Amino acid sequence: MAKITREKWKTHGGAFDEFTDLNLKKLASRGFFDELVETLRPGKEANVFTALKQDGSKVIIKIYRLENCNFNKMYEYISQDPRYSFLKGHKRKIIFAWTQREYRNLLKARDVIRVPSIYAFKDNILVMECITEDGEVAPLLKDVKLKNATEIFEEIISNVDKLFKKGLVHGDLSEFNILMQNGRPVFIDFSQSCSVEAGNAPELLKRDLSNMCKFFKKLDVDVPSVGEIFDKITLSKK
Repeated sequence: MAKITREKWKTHGGAFDEFTDLNLKKLASRGFFDELVETLRPGKEANVFTALKQDGSKVIIKIYRLENCNFNKMYEYISQDPRYSFLKGHKRKIIFAWTQREYRNLLKARDVIRVPSIYAFKDNILVMECITEDGEVAPLLKDVKLKNATEIFEEIISNVDKLFKKGLVHGDLSEFNILMQNGRPVFIDFSQSCSVEAGNAPELLKRDLSNMCKFFKKLDVDVPSVGEIFDKITLSKK
């Protein structure tokens, strides 16, 4: 069992509460990681850290904050799924369901596209693969100078199509939620992903496509219209 000390759970901003602190220790005691290393990026709803295992390998720890998450926004998304309709007004349960939902979405997505492998979740915490490039955390799409922008755009749209055929819409796709590893895109951040049967799925799919088209247009890629791509993806599933 890893030696757990209070120092290892200190955040860069003091975001941990006692409940999260206890869950981190439980996950560490089960061997999923040994110690937190650094903050990758603080988000509106969660903090993302790199962590080391005892063998020296890295993993990613994503921690949803219990006190200052946008519960209403979270519920707005998951309420489209009847399995979660009973959660209205239960703030902590909404966060736990949100975390579990991302875990399940990643398990589903990995069958058809490259995403981080997911190792464990515990209430408001996810443990997943650290996508690396040359020994460091892989860069975001927005930070990479692409030599083959058209090819990457086509691969991203192909991935969106594969997800849709698998029954999933990413829901928050942008240059901020795609890593580049060995010249290939890796989709991350599946918390807002939804079933293609959800009422808001068409809206989210169009937003994903719009974000990608806007980004690659800036790189002088000759992209089709959002409507054309949307129709091709949705009609080909039938």
